[in-house]
Amino acid sequence: MDLYSFFNSSTSYRVRIALALKGVDTEYHGVNIRTGEHCVPEYVAETNPSACVPAIVEKGFSLGQSLAIIDWLDSAYPEPRLIPMDPVRRARVLEFSQVIASDIHPVNNLRVLKYLQDALKVTPEQKQAWYQHWVDEGMNSVERLLLRSAKEYAGPWTFGDSPSLADCCLIPQIANALRMNCNLSKYPEAMRVYEHATSHPAFVKAEPSNQPDYISP
Repeated sequence: MDLYSFFNSSTSYRVRIALALKGVDTEYHGVNIRTGEHCVPEYVAETNPSACVPAIVEKGFSLGQSLAIIDWLDSAYPEPRLIPMDPVRRARVLEFSQVIASDIHPVNNLRVLKYLQDALKVTPEQKQAWYQHWVDEGMNSVERLLLRSAKEYAGPWTFGDSPSLADCCLIPQIANALRMNCNLSKYPEAMRVYEHATSHPAFVKAEPSNQPDYISP
């Protein structure tokens, strides 16, 4: 399988975690979204029509969008499952994951921040305030969902004793927030899961600093 990824992309990070948990070998292709490589016509036409990362290609089948990729991986590589089969547990995991994938990430991804900076000419301080505001909005929801989950599915992960799609989404979001100097001390349940996950071999393998295209700050 070919994986098209950018080391610091949280959506790519989600997929790398899922691949590592499932033990799927990939050929890594770095796509530098900072320099616009995701918009190169050949990449858009042949790999990812959405002009973004991540993307996977296997035997002529290509797919973008991290949640769609992880859902497909659960079908193609069923063990371990990351989206539960049980209807209620599945709904809980998807609810949690969408808070991150739909509410936090879209307003804080690189192209949005670049538009704020380059087109709207906001100051670095205003851009930072924007980022922190939307992290706080979303993480407040995340923390409440984790408190409910702790009552329903006790365990070290977001939903019990094994990692799920929810963890694949949460850990990259927290890593990004820490990199952007957000104060996450208000979210002890989220940080508890983060500290547990970041010692797991699959999560370590997926970390940005362990990718072939890593660029040191």
